[in-house]
Amino acid sequence: MFARLALCSRLPSRNWQSNGSSVSIRAFSHAKFSPPRPHGKPFAHRSELKQAKRIVVKLGSAVVTRGDECGLALGRLASIVEQVAVLQNQGREMMIVTSGAVAFGRQRLRHEILLSQSVRQALHSGQNQLKEMSLPVLEARACAAAGQSGLMALYEAMFTQYSICTAQILVTNLDFHDDQKRRNLDSTLYELLRMNIVPIINTNDAVVPPPVPNSDLQGVNVISIKDNDSLAARLAVEMKADLLIALSDVQGLYDSPPGTDDAKLIDIFYPGDQQLITYGSKSRVGIGGMEAKVKAALWALQGGTSVIIANGTDPKVTGHVITDIVEGKKVGTFFSEVKPAGPTVEQQAEMARHAGRTMASLLPEQRGEIIYALAELLTEKKDEILSANKKDMEMAVASGRFSQALIDRLSLSTVKLNSLAIGLRQLAHSSRDSVGRVLRRTRVANNLELEQITVPIGVLLVIFESRPDCLPQVSALAIASGNALLLKGGKEAARTNKILHQLTQEALSIHGVTDAIHLVSTREEVEDLCRLEKLIDLIVPRGSSQLVREIQRAAKGIPVLGHSEGICHVYIDSDASIDKAIDIVRDSKCDYPAACNAMETILIHRDLLRTPIFDQIIDMLRAEHVKIHAGPQFASYLTFSPSEVKSLRTEYGDLECCIEVVDGMQEAVDHIHKYGSSHTDVIVTENEETAQQFLQQVDSACVFWNASSRFADGYRFGLGAEVGISTARIHARGPVGLEGLLTTKWILRGEGHTAADFSEHGSMKYLHENIPVHQGSFN
Repeated sequence: MFARLALCSRLPSRNWQSNGSSVSIRAFSHAKFSPPRPHGKPFAHRSELKQAKRIVVKLGSAVVTRGDECGLALGRLASIVEQVAVLQNQGREMMIVTSGAVAFGRQRLRHEILLSQSVRQALHSGQNQLKEMSLPVLEARACAAAGQSGLMALYEAMFTQYSICTAQILVTNLDFHDDQKRRNLDSTLYELLRMNIVPIINTNDAVVPPPVPNSDLQGVNVISIKDNDSLAARLAVEMKADLLIALSDVQGLYDSPPGTDDAKLIDIFYPGDQQLITYGSKSRVGIGGMEAKVKAALWALQGGTSVIIANGTDPKVTGHVITDIVEGKKVGTFFSEVKPAGPTVEQQAEMARHAGRTMASLLPEQRGEIIYALAELLTEKKDEILSANKKDMEMAVASGRFSQALIDRLSLSTVKLNSLAIGLRQLAHSSRDSVGRVLRRTRVANNLELEQITVPIGVLLVIFESRPDCLPQVSALAIASGNALLLKGGKEAARTNKILHQLTQEALSIHGVTDAIHLVSTREEVEDLCRLEKLIDLIVPRGSSQLVREIQRAAKGIPVLGHSEGICHVYIDSDASIDKAIDIVRDSKCDYPAACNAMETILIHRDLLRTPIFDQIIDMLRAEHVKIHAGPQFASYLTFSPSEVKSLRTEYGDLECCIEVVDGMQEAVDHIHKYGSSHTDVIVTENEETAQQFLQQVDSACVFWNASSRFADGYRFGLGAEVGISTARIHARGPVGLEGLLTTKWILRGEGHTAADFSEHGSMKYLHENIPVHQGSFN
């Protein structure tokens, strides 16, 4: 021990220099998570794992060893060491329970035996011709004795790269059951943690007897150290650890053996749920198995330590599995004593899909009745809705965490509710023949007809910040299009969203499809929701550009319909009307500056500088308290100019805008294509030819002539409501209403036709004649 501590003293210092004073990483990092909580009660939710201070990481044999079971998986081990080092340098107290000594020792002993045999064979033959050599069966305890020192040397070398010292501790069952030895062990571990050293713990496999069946794992004070699962559990409880991370070669705990068709990963496992699962075979190495891991995990949970079983071998996640777990992300199986009051988000998605299919089969008039009922409820329950919204507003303002733009979006009013109700009635009327509408009919051949019909997409996930008015809008669109829906709103609108969802379910109950729309109220992180590609078919983000970008990055397996920014331009041409220009700019910027369709940049023709139209626009903006930023060209014309804009790609979302000068319509188009977000762009001009060129050339979802950018809205377009605005170039674009939430299906009706009938030597020929499509639906 003293030799190892002496080694630590020679390691590079981990102190940071700041203003001439030394600030240790350990002291600095304490601010990164909450102070240690009283031990004795495990965390109830994944999101609380960020508070974990003392963490035990258990590395199973399959994680540490190579696939050939002879030698260590060095790359995998290096990434695990890096994650442990990151957490240690944040000020957490990390301990590792590791396997691998037997595998490492087997590799070394095989090498030595082969080398020895080859020398003997060469000497015996006298011709340096080696005969075929066979290796003896290597006893595990001997392998452990040969491999333990090498394994520890490897850990020490890896952690030294991060200026972290390690210490080796080998234990047996007696070290826990003998009171004096246990106290000595505890004292040693606490002292190592106090000195910022990472203990590397393993069972002393060189002397430990083979495991035998026993009746342990039946109480907090009864556990036998017969494998590293039970060792990690006992150590975690003994050291009052906040979290035990058990890494294995499977993703976590499944409800049936992994690899079977119906096997589902269990996100959260509760004591008493053992009867719900069937255990598979053990891993390729090790003496534990999943049943042993579950028993050890439940024992640790009973002792006050939270537990997660996760995959430490998958190359896609190995490099961040430990840090992801500590950040509260949905990785592996989380053991919890607290069952949620309602269903999990996975269960909600499955229920929504089932009920959504029922809703899609309703008659168009029945879906319309549901939407009409929701519109009526918005009016009848107006006082209750506004009362809940008032409480949300007061809490949001008091927190001081929200910008004025978000506060504005959070606010509801009688006017907003009335507009919502009108839009929903409009949608109910216009959506009568949405689902099952025949788009085309073709006679492929005699008695072989083909139809293309509209059908729902499936399960939608809409994630929205503030904007509680989004909930009834999107719900009505989902009902009209026959889609199931999951809604994830921000905490700042929790009360308003709750009552609006209750009203939505009341309307859905008219035709018994209340499960078609669910409000996700569990502590699911957005990134976790974006990983449910087997349950969700389309994600629609409604909120800030940052939220949309995060979802687009996270949702690798699910299509995302949305726009990352709303950088909208108004180009004022040399032939613009003064009155129209002033009114359009005022409305585009000042009517609702927090909206994504609000103007952010004015492009003004160079000839209008120092003219009455320019002066009046500036005076109007100042009167409306709009802060002006100058683009590079505009700034070059002025001796004293407003602050020069930092970026021409800025979405202000407030009473701010940029003014830039262009030479003409073509330069305005080029500017929009370079700096815009393909959302909404406007030209103000009396020259029809110039306007037509602008409308044709600007590649944005919405392009207007002599009209405010604020018209880019589903309700104003007559869609009744919108699920969002899309700047994508496939599927739906612009304000996305009912049509954007439908896809198509092909229906072919024949009389025993086969493709062979139409081959070169077949008896039939293709006709491909279009058949007139009559109004009405497939239903």
